[in-house]
Amino acid sequence: MSGTHTKTVIRIGLDDTDHIDYACTTEHFQRLLSHMVESIDGFEITERRLVRLWPFAPERTRGNAALSAICTVDSNTLDSVDRICVEFIEELNQEIQSQYPEFGQKPSPCLLLALEDYPEQMYWDAVRSEVSLSTRLANIPESTKIYSIDEKPNGIIGASSAIAWKPNNQSTWELIAWRFKDKIRSTRKVSIDAVNSMSEKYPSTFANRDPTTGRGMIMPRTNCPVLYGIRAESLSELKSAHQYLQDRDDVENSVSWAIHRTNQISDDHLLGFESGIVLTNPLEVQGGHSSVRIWTGDKSAILVAFSESGEVNSTLRRLKVGDVVDWLGLISPSSEIHLERLRVQIPAPRIGNRPQCCGKTMRSAGFGQGLRCKACGKLTDKVWETVSTSFTREHEGWVEPTPSNRRHLAKPLDRGLPIGQNNQD
Repeated sequence: MSGTHTKTVIRIGLDDTDHIDYACTTEHFQRLLSHMVESIDGFEITERRLVRLWPFAPERTRGNAALSAICTVDSNTLDSVDRICVEFIEELNQEIQSQYPEFGQKPSPCLLLALEDYPEQMYWDAVRSEVSLSTRLANIPESTKIYSIDEKPNGIIGASSAIAWKPNNQSTWELIAWRFKDKIRSTRKVSIDAVNSMSEKYPSTFANRDPTTGRGMIMPRTNCPVLYGIRAESLSELKSAHQYLQDRDDVENSVSWAIHRTNQISDDHLLGFESGIVLTNPLEVQGGHSSVRIWTGDKSAILVAFSESGEVNSTLRRLKVGDVVDWLGLISPSSEIHLERLRVQIPAPRIGNRPQCCGKTMRSAGFGQGLRCKACGKLTDKVWETVSTSFTREHEGWVEPTPSNRRHLAKPLDRGLPIGQNNQD
């Protein structure tokens, strides 16, 4: 007579397995989870998750993403899960030592096996600020099993943050498709026509192309194993969009694929917008990057807009002393604020032209006598007319970078206007 098997929920986290020019953590995670599904009776994946973390993290990997999965297993198979995790990290170490390029930063991977939920604050700390390795190591629950090739793996920060993330109804989805191994160093075959057609056929997908450049955005620009990643607000459309691409002759076949719930376009890395008054005229440096100093009410700060930020950069360059602006951005390690969105709330007056009369510009009538029209003799005060200060744009004046120059975490304006810090829930 067979015994009753008790189902156990486990959480698996992984980060920092890739190199700037080799491999991808998503593909390693796919290998690990596929092996578990195939080898362990009753092993089921409830949901995969992909989180982007603080963009300035000093040890960040390419894309700065970490992965986790919520799974269920028969309690009597936990030893098998542990064995596969041990084998995985050993094989990964061999791969890193024998196949990874010599140049660049070597990865410091970490695989976590957790039997309990992590505090959500572990996610918020890592998406909004730098988290020290020693602090995170000290906060990992004792019930967690840690698999790594280093005594203090950098990957533990991302892996634990991915486990700690709590999705909500605003979360988005990404289907990642991987390439056959023999094609990884070749040019990806995904036509822009296929991307455009998929975008029109499946409107819940987003960030597929940059209309300002005509470039497709679902394909990576590195030699990693990812063929493409389709992002969508609707889970139901993702499989159909992927199948649509795979049925076309102008798209390369994928070897496998998986859907991940994500924190992309969430603005989780930001606290809401701030406001201030412009203190200096813009300073432009080589390369087209621009900056201004602003006063926030209790301190001054420098706003920086990089040339790649498009309208954010061009709007900042038009600022004048006295303009009141709103912005969203991140405080960089150098204490400058790197802008992600910008709005001119109250433009300061601009000096313009002398008034006109009888179709001609009025001239000075002499010291202390105002302006006179030479045609009719009319007098008026000596003033300058203000040139239009319109900064009007769609979305109530906010501007943002082009799609290909936004962070993965940045919420597009068409998904909702920014919320002020004082008004944020």
